[in-house]
Parts: sequence; C-alpha cells; structure tokens
Amino acid sequence: MANKRKRKLLGRTAARRAAMFAFQKQALDIKVIDLRKVTDFTDYFVICTGVVDVHVRAIQQTIEKELLDIGWKPRHIEGRETLKWVLLDYIDFVVHVFQPDARGYFSLESLWSDAGSVKIKGVCE
Repeated sequence: MANKRKRKLLGRTAARRAAMFAFQKQALDIKVIDLRKVTDFTDYFVICTGVVDVHVRAIQQTIEKELLDIGWKPRHIEGRETLKWVLLDYIDFVVHVFQPDARGYFSLESLWSDAGSVKIKGVCE
C-alpha cells in the first residue's frame, strides 16, 4: 500500500480557503488583499468582521481548524484573549478577524490601498 501524503496547498489557495471558511461562519465584509507587489513580509491578508466576541471566536476557530486539517498551522496567533482583533499569522498569509469598531479604527484596507484584491466568487467580489 502506497504511503499517501497530503500536499500542502499554495499560500494563495490557502488564503482563499480561509476566506471561504470565514464565509461559512457568516463573517462580514470579507476581503483578500494581494500584498506581493507592495511588501515582502507576507503575500496576502484575509480580512473579515465578526459581530461580537462569540462570532469572532467562531470564525477564528473554524479557520484555524480547517486550515490545520489541510496542513497549515499558524506560526503565531494574537488577540484570542480580547477578541476585538484576532490575527492568525501563517507566514505566507495573515488572517485578521475584527469586530466592527476595531476594523474601522485600524482600517487595513485603506492602509494597503495600493495592493490588489483577490476576487472569490460568492465570497468577496
């Protein structure tokens, strides 16, 4: 019997999957930003909003679990204590799950407005 190994997805594909997992948990205003031409610390940002603490936690936990199932473990996680802004750093991409006030305050889309966006039909268009 052949030894079957899971092939790790490319960063772009994993970032798109993270956005889809957020969508499954009814995250709001999901964006995937392509940073490859404007910085070298990561390739993509996945940004979404959860309405309250419990919603942010559900989105974060689902993304983390589902990506782990396909071979992606976060290198670093911040914000699980306060749940106002949870950051999951996968090196090739970073997932940001905000509550509305924090998302408006930090305004990552404006900060990185010179970067392109990734369209995902039905999720972020």
